[in-house]
Amino acid sequence: MAFNHKHLLGIKDLNKEDILTILDTAESFREISIREIKKVPTLRGKTIINLFYEPSTRTRSSFEIAAKRLSADIINFNSSVSSVAKGETLKDTVLNLEAMRPDAIIIRHPASGAPYFLTTFCKSSVINAGDGTHEHPTQALLDALTIRQMKGDFSKLKVVIAGDILHSRVAKSNIFLLTKMGAKVVLSGPPPLVPPEFKEFGVEIDYNFDNALKDADVVMMLRIQRERQGKNFFPSLREYRNLYSLTPEKMKNAKKDAIIMHPGPINRGIELSTDLADSSKSVILKQVENGIAVRMAILYLLLGGGGK
Repeated sequence: MAFNHKHLLGIKDLNKEDILTILDTAESFREISIREIKKVPTLRGKTIINLFYEPSTRTRSSFEIAAKRLSADIINFNSSVSSVAKGETLKDTVLNLEAMRPDAIIIRHPASGAPYFLTTFCKSSVINAGDGTHEHPTQALLDALTIRQMKGDFSKLKVVIAGDILHSRVAKSNIFLLTKMGAKVVLSGPPPLVPPEFKEFGVEIDYNFDNALKDADVVMMLRIQRERQGKNFFPSLREYRNLYSLTPEKMKNAKKDAIIMHPGPINRGIELSTDLADSSKSVILKQVENGIAVRMAILYLLLGGGGK
């Protein structure tokens, strides 16, 4: 199947066939990571810029490793030690970087819509590595690859996403992807963090976490994003833990073979107990592993083999 996109800005812009093309391509790249020599010449001669305006461990390093395994040259741009600290605008920064003729710019930015803004003047391919509270498409794709490996057919699954839905770009991208693939999605969390407007995306909302977990195949926990909250959305962390922390006791409501996911970083003991984070039900490290294959697939499809 062809992948006829110049940019990857969000899951909302992809159809089911696009998603399957990325997942199938990622599956073929997984084998490279277990070779003795973890490198192929597919993108030799291509230059990629990692442009991150927010802290990141998994996404940034995952893109860097993915690019290097495809033999591309990648440059990590640190906004805190660049001209951005002197007041340079995003557009001027990117125009100066574009003058160096990169093939792709991977951007993470606190402003929702920043990657879309870049496409109005960029000649390079733009990849969204997370924009504000809007989307995080590569995270949803690596989550989907993990779910497919563990559970198979999306249309037969009940996926519970719990926590700070309002501020989570991961939640939004996963909602778009999972509903397109036919999964049943149930959101749970404190009412201020799970507004009823989310039902417009084709999901169900259940503020009773124990009830939401009933017969769940996949449980995706999200952290409380205090850095994006201008006020308190619940009375206390103690109350949040009592009602919405995933514990072994609460997990009994889900199916026996249910898996636990988390995009990281985990706040152990708040949204997820340490026992479950380190249990056989957890696929959190598998998500990280799949992140490299998915990002290799995206770089390949945008820069190397999208039309093939």
